[in-house]
Amino acid sequence: MENNLTSNNSNGNGRNILEVKNLKQYFPIKAGLMQHVVGYVKAVDDISFKIERGKTMGLVGESGCGKTTVGKTLLRLLNPTGGQVIFNGTDVMTLNRKELRALRPKMQMIFQDPYSSLSPRMPVSEIIGEAVREHNIVPEAEFDDYIDDVMRSCGLQPYQKDRYPHEFSGGQRQRICVARSLALKPEFVVCDEPVSALDVSIQAQIINLLEDLQHQREMAYLFISHDLSVVQHISDYVGVMYLGDLVEYGEKESIFENPLHPYTQALLSAVPVPDPNYKMKRIILEGSIPSPANPPSGCKFHTRCRFAMDICKTVVPDTREIEPGHVVVCHLYNEQGTLVEENSEKAI
Repeated sequence: MENNLTSNNSNGNGRNILEVKNLKQYFPIKAGLMQHVVGYVKAVDDISFKIERGKTMGLVGESGCGKTTVGKTLLRLLNPTGGQVIFNGTDVMTLNRKELRALRPKMQMIFQDPYSSLSPRMPVSEIIGEAVREHNIVPEAEFDDYIDDVMRSCGLQPYQKDRYPHEFSGGQRQRICVARSLALKPEFVVCDEPVSALDVSIQAQIINLLEDLQHQREMAYLFISHDLSVVQHISDYVGVMYLGDLVEYGEKESIFENPLHPYTQALLSAVPVPDPNYKMKRIILEGSIPSPANPPSGCKFHTRCRFAMDICKTVVPDTREIEPGHVVVCHLYNEQGTLVEENSEKAI
């Protein structure tokens, strides 16, 4: 079933830099002496969404739900099992090696770990400039000045370009990662938990840097994070993933002020509130996350849902648009977008 959570939120192809349709990423499970395929891990299971130019989509969910796999598959760092990724009108999944290489500068990724994603044998100038030179972003005569400008724009100083990654702090290393990606003048950047390994004060600096650069260059971001406070600050739209599925999508204000899916409600209940007099109403999810290699039938969340009904155990829920642009995949809501009668009181 198509899990098209944004089918009613399109503003036309001109405004959408990225359109994801029915994306699937299955990893084979092999066993036996001959290594026969005996099953699949459904890391990303038929999801669809769109990202507008100059906007940020936050992608949240528990560890192992498929967020990073989505980011890598969009850039074809992993070849998908199925689906389409339309970037500026071009289906990235149909490109051959030469065509994909030409597109690489426009689609970049900032990796989660600033320690392991930088080569310890290369100085900063080469880390940032290697792809710039490879893709002929600027003439060779302008190369040094261009690298200096990129470093300054990312909060680094040109005199540091001959240093190696181990000579920098964690925050500075993440700035190097940002500079490496933005040096190619991308239009779309996947930010895979770019601040999770940093102190809070350094996190704020990197987030402000990303926002400033986005406004200057009109880039679009897919921002993957566990930290809902950061997602609320930086995102325009938010998608919630559970076990490979996109279960809720909408504008940031709609998601945080009126979460619809029981899973989204549980995630938001864990966000700390800076008020000592506020009494937290924490929703505890019982049980552990099912295996993506053997997910539950029907709604994948029914084994942990406090509102689970009999239909949830056998039937995959349809997409419901509850308010303009705010959609959810859940049996709690009928075709008219209202709570079903038997759960209306306890769901509220």
